[in-house]
Amino acid sequence: DNAGIFGKVYFPRLIVPLSIVVSNLVRFGVQMILFLCLFAYYYFGGANFSPTPILLMFPVIVVLMALLGLGLGMIISAMTTKYRDLAFLVGFGVQLLMYATTVIYPLSTALEKYPKYAWIIEYNPMTPIIETFRYGFLGEGSFSWMSLGYVSTVTFLILIFGIVIFNKVERNFVDTV
Repeated sequence: DNAGIFGKVYFPRLIVPLSIVVSNLVRFGVQMILFLCLFAYYYFGGANFSPTPILLMFPVIVVLMALLGLGLGMIISAMTTKYRDLAFLVGFGVQLLMYATTVIYPLSTALEKYPKYAWIIEYNPMTPIIETFRYGFLGEGSFSWMSLGYVSTVTFLILIFGIVIFNKVERNFVDTV
């Protein structure tokens, strides 16, 4: 549909995945406002949870999450130019990875119940991000500076790899769009 736009006017192709990340950050911001309203309602209503000072790192964690998404998005978009059906697998893969991330259960529960698969959960770069959110807002879960350093390193490497791959493939975008 948009092949003519890509071919007629030059613009940095990196803007396309970046704009998707920014628009999703805006959506996340709106959802976060709703969450904070509910959080305040329950907090002042006497619910049993206690925010921690780690909550001040919230902007850093959001930026890490966005950069990780940008890097992975660039890698996947570069690969889908050659392998069209990859787009279908990505949707399925994201749902599977949600279970390999501590979204619906705490890390401690996963490590207790599934020690054989603990390495999958521990090496998943989203696990420390989710655990930091949980620890910051609820005072439950775990937080480690080492795991945050791991996430930062992995995010940086994935972002650099994504930019390199994306820039290599960008010449062929017009042919495959």
